Amino acid sequence: MKTFYPILLFTFLLAAIAIPQSKTLAQSRPIEKDGYTFVPITVLDGDTLPNVLIPQVVVFPERKFASKRDYREYQRLIRNMKVVYPYAQIAKYKISEMEVHYRTLKTDAERKAYVKQVEMELREEFEDQLVKLTVSQGRLLIKLIDREVGKTTYSVIRDLRGGVSAVFWQTIARLFGSNLKAEFDSVGEDKILNEIIILYEHGLI
Repeated sequence: MKTFYPILLFTFLLAAIAIPQSKTLAQSRPIEKDGYTFVPITVLDGDTLPNVLIPQVVVFPERKFASKRDYREYQRLIRNMKVVYPYAQIAKYKISEMEVHYRTLKTDAERKAYVKQVEMELREEFEDQLVKLTVSQGRLLIKLIDREVGKTTYSVIRDLRGGVSAVFWQTIARLFGSNLKAEFDSVGEDKILNEIIILYEHGLI
């Protein structure tokens, strides 16, 4: 488990730097003031219409299990997801302010120096936590990074560190039964996992 740890840390650091950051629309949120709730509006054909975000309702069929072993595996998947999901979210949002700065750099030398700086900062903050992840949780994190970032871990490493580095880390990962090219398949292999994540995001598990 300890030997697999550098892959997890390296993956997390690069994904956190590489993700293009989406901007939330603060103006779409209601504002509470003096006991009143003010909501954004749209004027359409002379009519003033309030813009109110309606929370998504999530409904999945009740899941049935063929055996106690299947049920235990399902519960184990939930536990592991809850452990690694926050790291996938951090990889998505943590470096938003750094992403802006990264795009302003003009030379490869400046970009490499900046990536190294960010890696050190993230290492100091998350190294002690990531070293505790199991191999199974590491494989799950690789899948979730693809889901949240929109590109595989292999692609992230290749884009920031080059093809040689990506092949090297892929070789190491394969020795531990993992695949940095693994994609998140929400309607196939990872359908159950995707349902679990959606339920978790809505506070239902």
